[in-house]
Amino acid sequence: MTIDWPTALPLIFAGLMGLAILIYVVLDGFDLGIGILFAAAEDAEQDTMIAAIGPFWDANETWLVLAVGLLLVAFPMAHGTILTALYLPVFVLLVGLILRGVAFDFRAKVPAGKKQRWNRIFFLGSATASLAQGYMLGVYVLGLDVGFGGMAFGALVALCLSAAYAAMGSAWLIYKTEGDLQVKAVRWLRTTLVLTALGMVAVSLATPFASPRIFDRWFLWPEILYLSPLPIASALLFLGLWRQTFHLPKPNDQHALRPFLTLAAIFALGFAGLAWSFYPFVVPDKLTIWQAASAPESLAVILAGVVVVLPIIIFYSFYAYRVFGGKATDLTYD
Repeated sequence: MTIDWPTALPLIFAGLMGLAILIYVVLDGFDLGIGILFAAAEDAEQDTMIAAIGPFWDANETWLVLAVGLLLVAFPMAHGTILTALYLPVFVLLVGLILRGVAFDFRAKVPAGKKQRWNRIFFLGSATASLAQGYMLGVYVLGLDVGFGGMAFGALVALCLSAAYAAMGSAWLIYKTEGDLQVKAVRWLRTTLVLTALGMVAVSLATPFASPRIFDRWFLWPEILYLSPLPIASALLFLGLWRQTFHLPKPNDQHALRPFLTLAAIFALGFAGLAWSFYPFVVPDKLTIWQAASAPESLAVILAGVVVVLPIIIFYSFYAYRVFGGKATDLTYD
């Protein structure tokens, strides 16, 4: 059986880019969420929260670099179209990521009297980056609509995605901390779940109406039958997670990781729904995967590099999470 490489290569890169985005949203989502939760935490709790993400946050952001890099080299036409429409929110995103990166290091190296200033900057950078990502998602769902309606929907999704990141951060703190902070994280999770569910419902309702093509992919027979498990499973996971919050933390810290894994599954289901809605377009209703892709010869060379780089990123991520597993301890800077 021969492989039609001009057809297969763009599909492979679209899958790799989607995988990188999903992993980034799940992993960097929890450390962005913890930055957002800084606004509700006390001084001592903030130190523990930083320790809970300290060994991981750099590795988490590697997945964003990989996703944007794949978009640039594998789908240059889409890269230009998307960034042209989203230039300002991308700029705001980068400013937020820079602010939180600087604040992460400086908060531990300045005199005690100035530490709160950098804690506030860490919160500001985390919130700014999260809001920018949510806004871009909302505008993208509506086909890069930068009119008033698209901007309003983008603002709604920005708030809801930030709440979802805060929920991920709360779930991570349930796993990584103990005592009063763990109990507080359970309350934070219960609160942020409401806006997280609202955001998923908003995106799920808006996506089919973004274009007649997407509507047909969801509501024609038999597609509606095949796709019904996605919203049903998401709703059941939300309900199960909500009920979990009334029984945590448990003795001996049992099931502490379950809320985080449940939220990761919810994110994966939501991402699968979006992927189904927009396929085969990489720019909604404008550019397909094949129209936006680089030449097959270029993709073949890039794939050779990805085959080397991707396993290294995966290995490093697994290694970091294994070495620094368990409860967060005092974070030190040498």
